[in-house]
Amino acid sequence: MDVSLILKIAGVGILVSVACQILGKAGREEQSTLLSIAGIVIVCLLLIREIGELFSTVREVFGI
Repeated sequence: MDVSLILKIAGVGILVSVACQILGKAGREEQSTLLSIAGIVIVCLLLIREIGELFSTVREVFGI
């Protein structure tokens, strides 16, 4: 696992948090909710790639 993945996740979190705060203050709570869901989906996609690599490494180690 690389430090860049942690920085990407933190960056997405910060951007989504700031945008949600701005949208919330503007009275657009629905868009704020959709933006937070989109941020969660982006982070999940980043993690799915890493989990796939983990499973392939485990398969190689155990010869499955």
